[in-house]
Amino acid sequence: MKEQLSFLIELQKLDLIVGKIIGKKGELPDKILRMDEGFADSAKSVEESKKKFEELNELQGEKEDKLRKGIDTLKKTKDRLLEVKTNKEYQAMLKEIETIENKNSEIEDEIISGLEEIDRMRTEVKTKVKDFSTHRSQYEREKEKLEKEIAQLDHDLQEAEQRTAALRKQIRDELLKRYERIKGRRNGVAVALVWKEVCGGCHMNIPPQMYNELQTSVDLLTCPNCNRIIYWHSQGENNG
Repeated sequence: MKEQLSFLIELQKLDLIVGKIIGKKGELPDKILRMDEGFADSAKSVEESKKKFEELNELQGEKEDKLRKGIDTLKKTKDRLLEVKTNKEYQAMLKEIETIENKNSEIEDEIISGLEEIDRMRTEVKTKVKDFSTHRSQYEREKEKLEKEIAQLDHDLQEAEQRTAALRKQIRDELLKRYERIKGRRNGVAVALVWKEVCGGCHMNIPPQMYNELQTSVDLLTCPNCNRIIYWHSQGENNG
């Protein structure tokens, strides 16, 4: 029976290892997904800034073209001023010239303001591109690291499951069923170390007589509080 108990203790250790590996494997893909989403958002932000910068330059070009046409129109209108014959026509031309000059002045103000906005956007794009380059390097390194970790976890899980399968074959069917039943009811822990009269599973005291019996008995004993299979080790090494 001691041999069977040692098998159960080892099985419990392996099952806990498998549980931790599976838990970790479940977390890492979500972490990678969040990283991917963050990287995509950063890339999108850079592209949006670049697009806005291009649109500002295009708009600026349109305004400068409009100003050139306005200046040409003003010149032609002033040339026509020399050809008018009546005072009424002259006053009308002066009014037209004033309107064109005001319009050109507004466009010039818009161009100056646009240049300031373009300079601001140029700086913003440059900063974002630089930050994104740093982000990309960090993202690629971290993603590669996590993918390697997942691959290692897959290997460790396969190895642990193989060891578990081999170990289960050495445990008697009724004991294995009992182990699985307790494990299902006790958060995955069916076997617990008892040290100084305290059960490592439920952290409750067991009777002194049982504690003494546990150190010498060849039979499987269970905790009177949590019904886990319990064992004792002289060095007090806990199986987790």
